[in-house]
Amino acid sequence: MMRGGFLFVMIMVWILIIALIIWAVVAATRSPGKPDPLEPSENSALDILKQRYARGEIDKQEFEEKKRDLT
Repeated sequence: MMRGGFLFVMIMVWILIIALIIWAVVAATRSPGKPDPLEPSENSALDILKQRYARGEIDKQEFEEKKRDLT
């Protein structure tokens, strides 16, 4: 009876160790300066549109058309 309980505990310990190793590898390879691609962006569509206009990627007419579409 004691042997079965010990085996269960050892399996759980190994699962925990493997999970910690996987977590450490993922945490070490994630760049701190880059946003997580799975998290939603904080910029709204209008903010992105304004940034594109400010960089000169779109002209005033296109900016106004897209702005009307968004609002």
